[in-house]
Amino acid sequence: MTRPTILITGASAGLGAALAREYASRGWNLVLCARRVAPMEALAKELMQNFEAESHVIETDLFEDNAVDKLLATIREKSLQIDGLINNAGYGHPGQYLESEWDAHGNFIQLMTTAPCELTRKLAPAMVGRGFGRIMNVASLAGHMPGSKGHTLYAAVKSFLIKFSESLNSELDGTGVHVTALCPGFTITEFHDVNGTREAINRLPEYMVMDADICAEMGYEALEKNRAVFISGRVNKFIALLGRILPVTLTQTLMAKNSQKFRKT
Repeated sequence: MTRPTILITGASAGLGAALAREYASRGWNLVLCARRVAPMEALAKELMQNFEAESHVIETDLFEDNAVDKLLATIREKSLQIDGLINNAGYGHPGQYLESEWDAHGNFIQLMTTAPCELTRKLAPAMVGRGFGRIMNVASLAGHMPGSKGHTLYAAVKSFLIKFSESLNSELDGTGVHVTALCPGFTITEFHDVNGTREAINRLPEYMVMDADICAEMGYEALEKNRAVFISGRVNKFIALLGRILPVTLTQTLMAKNSQKFRKT
């Protein structure tokens, strides 16, 4: 049988690379997209050696104008059929909202919100037509919690991805296309090195931090079960539950007082 192919954005490291390994181990070929080519080429070689998975590496800067159309044009040139999509590319923009110019916030929204929606809209119809598809939007536990000081737009865009996934999951019910918002908590990746929160994460107890490979495996299984929203890990599920049942004023106060422990404010 022909192996299905999944497109993963932000595939050069972290959870994106872990998801690539997970899908390769499950019999998928891959299209790996990110700005850094060298790590993706090394990953592609690893996936071929370990799982005989074919990987197509495409240098992609989703900040650029028409980035999605350029990416899809390259995929068409390679005559690839995309059966799955993982919108994983993302980062945390440190500091408080008024400390950055609009261009920085605009880029953040482009990468974290507009690009996932555009990729989904342009790839999902063919999946529906074939009666098979898998779409994962990597959200976050932060999307279930009150907003915090610092990284002002992060929880907002993750909450958006959760609601977007819920709606799309409902709309595509019965089509053979599964949609899941994967909501990790604190996961061990270079994400925290980039946004300046590594020291804070290192101080967390072990039970609050998850390995990226475990998170990827959970995400794969949740998408196969067509879970509209999946929070990885019991501790994270419990935290999200507290966020729903405790009084809003209390959770907002707690977040405001403790933001500096996990956010670079």
